[in-house]
Amino acid sequence: MKSSLVAVSAAVVVATLVTGLKDRAALQERFGLGSAGKPAPELMMMGRIKPTDGPAGNPEFNAQLVADKIEAITSPSPALDTSEPDAAASQPAASQPAAPQTAAPPAQTVAQPAPVTPPIVSAPPAPQQTAAVPQPAVDESALRYFASRGDKVRLQAEISRLQALYPNWVPPADPLAVPQNGDKQLETMWQLYSEGRYAELRKAVADRQAADAGWQPPTDLLDRLDVAEARARLVNASDLRQYATVVDTAAATPSLLTCSEIDILWRVAEAFIQTERAQRGQDAYTYVLKNCSNPAERQATVEKASTLLAYQPMQALLALERPAADGSREFDAIRDNLARRFVAEGNDDPNLAIAPDYVARLEKLAGTEGLASDALLLGWYQLRRNNDANAEKWFRAARAKQDSAAASQGLALALIARKAPEEAEDVMFRWRADSDDATSTYLAATANLMALQPPADLAEDVLHRIATEIITRKYVPTAQQFGWYARSLNQFQTAARWFETALAWKPDDEPSAYGLVITREQLSDRKGVLDLQRAWAGRSSRITNLEDTSSLMPNALTPPPAKGGVAAQQPAQPALRPPTDPLPAERRITLQPGSEVVVRAARPAMETMTVPRGPRQTRGCSTTIDAGQLKPADALSRGWCLMDINRPMEAILAFEAALQSPARKVREDAAYGQSLAYLRAGLSTNAAVAATKAPQNRQRAAELQVAILADRALAAFDAGRYRETLIYLDQRAQLQQERIDLMVLRGYSYLNLKMYGDATRIFEAAAATGSRDAVRGLADVRNVTHPDTNN
Repeated sequence: MKSSLVAVSAAVVVATLVTGLKDRAALQERFGLGSAGKPAPELMMMGRIKPTDGPAGNPEFNAQLVADKIEAITSPSPALDTSEPDAAASQPAASQPAAPQTAAPPAQTVAQPAPVTPPIVSAPPAPQQTAAVPQPAVDESALRYFASRGDKVRLQAEISRLQALYPNWVPPADPLAVPQNGDKQLETMWQLYSEGRYAELRKAVADRQAADAGWQPPTDLLDRLDVAEARARLVNASDLRQYATVVDTAAATPSLLTCSEIDILWRVAEAFIQTERAQRGQDAYTYVLKNCSNPAERQATVEKASTLLAYQPMQALLALERPAADGSREFDAIRDNLARRFVAEGNDDPNLAIAPDYVARLEKLAGTEGLASDALLLGWYQLRRNNDANAEKWFRAARAKQDSAAASQGLALALIARKAPEEAEDVMFRWRADSDDATSTYLAATANLMALQPPADLAEDVLHRIATEIITRKYVPTAQQFGWYARSLNQFQTAARWFETALAWKPDDEPSAYGLVITREQLSDRKGVLDLQRAWAGRSSRITNLEDTSSLMPNALTPPPAKGGVAAQQPAQPALRPPTDPLPAERRITLQPGSEVVVRAARPAMETMTVPRGPRQTRGCSTTIDAGQLKPADALSRGWCLMDINRPMEAILAFEAALQSPARKVREDAAYGQSLAYLRAGLSTNAAVAATKAPQNRQRAAELQVAILADRALAAFDAGRYRETLIYLDQRAQLQQERIDLMVLRGYSYLNLKMYGDATRIFEAAAATGSRDAVRGLADVRNVTHPDTNN
């Protein structure tokens, strides 16, 4: 009975395995393994975007071997000796074409750990299996095509690919001596593939199959075509920001996810992050840094990741850095920019702890390079962490190099924090309308300034400009403080008008109502007092229970509320003139016990402040005025404003007016701005002249020279002067690495000069970065050099 039960169980297991044998892909998926022909370190599956640990996948289990063993077990042969599994294992390899082994397994199978081998399967000894594997049948049609074309680079890439797919395959001793394919139609198909003309290739295959029913295209060609079309779809979806399509396409074509397709890996990583799967995106970047060895691509991977990943994930990627041969670190060349990036992220999140090394590196950069932007980053970083003294130091340094709204705003907040609102108001007055944040900072400075105790001795023009802004903005906290300020000067009628104005803008402002009721009491306006007491009955006990007001003093300011309020019902009192004599001692007022509320208008604003890094606001330059009538500094600001709204010709005139300034810094900025304005207008010669109107530092001079040479190269190309274009590009390349778009321009210059070899070399280098313009350039070269083939 027991033996019968064992026999039945064995029969069920064998039947299940025989059924799975009919679909080896399903069997492989069942065991959690990828294709046996795929080298694990070179493939990253979409199911789990992380590299495998071993050098060649799972060394303990081979799906092909398992399938062959099952076939041998289920064979009708009455006995199984050690030779039969070997023969059974070798038979499928000889009978099946090699191409199916190149098909990628399901996306979720490769990265999963291999399950325990079922008891029915026992792998034969490794030496016997190795000896039994015959030389695989390899499709060498692509190899023959690249050899016949003399394309050594692609020939070597094809040899590497075949060796990865078929470890037992031995390449020809002399690859260039491989005989040309006698099938001319097939040669043409390979040429269409190499030129990226995939639709034409599909048509050519279909036409030949229709004409010759017995002909079958090489499996390798079809597999390559499928992958190439998938690559094109993925790139197109990425360019259109269709990130879900990018992920789906990559999952369906895992053979794209290798180090040889680094651009695809970058796009897939971005797609994961943009679809709120940041960990998967980090895994993709991790795969590159663990498995790919090209130094430039590894560095570019870190740069790309730093623009998409947060600080903490970036530290995990940087931990994969490799030591350089000279003892330095692999990513030292980009570490300065990484420090800027991380400190900027710390500005956005005050709870983020940035490593001190990054902050120290940025401080060193700010001291050596002298960039206002670096000092600005440090200022905001320190301010967000309540290090007001350090923040003030860096904001002052930034303003000394370039007075801007962001630097002035940060300095004003630091000054408010250390109770210096008078200087804060003066710093921010010029920039008060630059942005909503700038306006809020200026208003907070005015409220703190008017709330100082003892009251500040303010000049009449300062009082007048503050009052004008407060009335324009209908800002209740400062209007209320004007009331208390007037009371401190014994100007009770004026104080009442300010309190009434604050209440008109915000009827539920209790401190203003309290200030008004005690002021009316001191003015013996009993009816006004009773009206306020009835209005505030049940809402303010100190107003309804008001008795003697002889010992009362104004309340201090509470933090400024949100913008908005009710429109004023009556005009406010003009700016106040302080008395020429101090108040008599017996008239000085003291605070009631427990009534003091310290002014902290700046702190809430600072804790929610964001560093403005977008384009400048365009307020103040939308109308046309004569820049010659402005002060040089104002003309300079107007010039930058006009550049922001793309009115370079007017900006040129504004910068010209700023060049009359006696201040050297203003003249330098004006000459620099005028050069940029001329470049935007397409007048590179004028830009070169403008750059000489004032001395420029080395960085700006190099920047202008690079821009002028690029503009001249474009102008020469448009005019058909191709040799002149190459001269300008060569001069620019000596100053700065050539951009991809300029490489394409260089390639077309060579093409127009009929220097086809040089054109091909440039286009191929640019195309390797993923430039579609460069790919089109390669096709244009081939159209010119092989018109009969393309026809």
